[in-house]
Amino acid sequence: MNGLSPVDSDEYARWFRCLADGTRVRILSIIAAADAPLSVGEVVAAADRSQSTVSRHLHLLAVDEFIHLHADGTRTLVEVNAACMTALPDAAAAIMGRR
Repeated sequence: MNGLSPVDSDEYARWFRCLADGTRVRILSIIAAADAPLSVGEVVAAADRSQSTVSRHLHLLAVDEFIHLHADGTRTLVEVNAACMTALPDAAAAIMGRR
């Protein structure tokens, strides 16, 4: 009965802490559902939140590597980190002892 390593436990806790906000989860869902990278303005419009609120949440999602931000001239494009599509479910499985 070993459970998770301290390093994995801390990393997974950080991921789930980042996702413990409904607005952030909604923003991530909007980005993940897009067929192509979105501009920050498109995310703002889809999320129906202020620019500053969306920017703060995008920053936190980028720090925890759920999304990638790319400069494109005067705008910033946002796309989901494809590795999260497998890493997050794998983390949940590991936490539940099913890895």
